Amino acid sequence: MHRTFSFFLFPFFFLLLLLTACGGRPSAGQAHVPAGDTVSLRYATGFDIVRHGHFTELLVYNPWQSGTVLARYYLVTDDTTHVPADGTRLRVPLRHVALTSVTHVSFMEQLSVLDRVVGLCSPHLTYNATLRARAEAGGISDLGDAFNLNVERALALHPQAVMASAYNQTDAHLTRLSQAGVPVVYSTEWMEKSLLGRAEWIKFTAALYGREQAADSVFARVADEYERLAALARQAGTHPRVMAGSDFRGTWYMPGGDSFMAHLFADAGADYFYADDPSTGSLPLNMETVLAHFAQADVWLNCGYTSMEQLLEANGKYALFRPVQTGRVYHFNRRTLPGGANDFWESAVPRPDLLLADVIATLHPDLLPGHEPVYTGKID
Repeated sequence: MHRTFSFFLFPFFFLLLLLTACGGRPSAGQAHVPAGDTVSLRYATGFDIVRHGHFTELLVYNPWQSGTVLARYYLVTDDTTHVPADGTRLRVPLRHVALTSVTHVSFMEQLSVLDRVVGLCSPHLTYNATLRARAEAGGISDLGDAFNLNVERALALHPQAVMASAYNQTDAHLTRLSQAGVPVVYSTEWMEKSLLGRAEWIKFTAALYGREQAADSVFARVADEYERLAALARQAGTHPRVMAGSDFRGTWYMPGGDSFMAHLFADAGADYFYADDPSTGSLPLNMETVLAHFAQADVWLNCGYTSMEQLLEANGKYALFRPVQTGRVYHFNRRTLPGGANDFWESAVPRPDLLLADVIATLHPDLLPGHEPVYTGKID
């Protein structure tokens, strides 16, 4: 049976849902904190940018071990600048990079630096037309699967850095790259608790390309629009009960109450059963538990099927849920391609305002009359 999401991406979904983002900024006594001016961040907690006299320090915090640093980078603009020995030195702006995940693509597109990409894992999974065309023309090297990176092909590109999402705490392929002298830059935006926290990682990306002012401008517009929409949703007179996801091989991964998906539901004016749950990852549930808590839900969001026929063929028990009976089941797959690309996992990362507008319009159509959805679609 065909689903709209690609099983090439399932390991990402699985880890995204299962892993718990327990990290954060270290306290002053726990980490190396040299003198410098720290850039103010509004929502993101997984990184910091510290300006020093002749270099910039880029800190990525460990999402699996609270109060520790996963990686430290020292950004310099010339080869003579002296930096501390406890991090990775990077000459910026970067001119040639390889990417392991499509989640990096839209950040780079918004910063007008997509031309710097020379390699990409599973390029058929990117929705971006520019990168797809370059890959099909041979201008971007296919580096294999993100969980099984082709190290030899990556080394042959001589990239200044490889952007990785740190899905695993250790990765033998990335270790080999580092040992060969290729810096690995970890971007863990997917572990943020809020959508705006994820989107603010555009500032992290911008520091690598000398595009800080552009990032500030882009993010300010996105954040302001998101907050405007959230304020609009707070005016809703009702709070529809929502459910999300679907059963996969006997387990239904429902968003934890402190996950970015649960925060999206709250910001859109929804009532979510697990809203008070402290989990930032997922809740692996069986069908009986989901039925007990969500059989009378009003709306089913982010369902992975394209039609009611497919949904019911997959599992007849889906018919027991009220949204199936009332026809209020929605997917996040409006912008997909036959090879498995889904723009929900790409452009929605830096543009959560568009996603929030879609969900508000789904739950409260009277608040956004005439809204044209970007990511959501109704399953008939």
